[in-house]
Amino acid sequence: MMKKTIIILIALIITLPIIAQKESKYVNKGNKEYNKEKFVESEVEYRKGLEKNKSSYSANFNLGNSLYRQEKYAEAAEQFSKAAALADDDKQKLASSYHNLGNSLLQANKIQESISAYKEALKNNPNDDDTRYNLAYAKYLLKQQQQQQQQQQQQDSKDNKQQEQQQEQQQQQQEQQQQQEQQQQQQQQQNSESMSKENAEQILEALQQDEKQTQEKLKKLQKQKRNSSKVEKDW
Repeated sequence: MMKKTIIILIALIITLPIIAQKESKYVNKGNKEYNKEKFVESEVEYRKGLEKNKSSYSANFNLGNSLYRQEKYAEAAEQFSKAAALADDDKQKLASSYHNLGNSLLQANKIQESISAYKEALKNNPNDDDTRYNLAYAKYLLKQQQQQQQQQQQQDSKDNKQQEQQQEQQQQQQEQQQQQEQQQQQQQQQNSESMSKENAEQILEALQQDEKQTQEKLKKLQKQKRNSSKVEKDW
């Protein structure tokens, strides 16, 4: 539950000096617009009040509410911080400022900072159940956020490990492919050398066979010549 507080300006105006009445006029107009849920118009009036008195707690605090309603959470947080600084050790003002600061920070997803703001609010008003509830809710959100971050880190670690394994497998496959290519090249080279040696042996064998045949032919011719010579002599 988000608590939104509009301070009662009538009680404050009585204690303000005469010079601050111009500022109060704009703050009152801003409150009227705010209660009509015309938050843009109320912002304009509060800013006019701040032009008259930048140190106005009322104008700063209520401007923070107006900005919050417009979902301008970062700007709202800035205004509530200013209001807290202007609270003059008034515990109720401090509690309200830090409470709404916590709401703004929580909406801006600054959970850890919102927890700190709620704790400050409770220091000044320990009996505020709304602040206590919001603090518990913020702590719950922080725990969820931390768990999600832890799960994300674990998932990232798992993804990185899988990626490393895939890269290692790819490296191994590349090395195996290179090894296979080298083996194929070596086998082709060996086959080529084997074929060359075999061809050389075949050629040498063919030459030897030719030479043998030639020698045999020569022997036959020589034998024929000898036989022919014997026949002629006997005749």
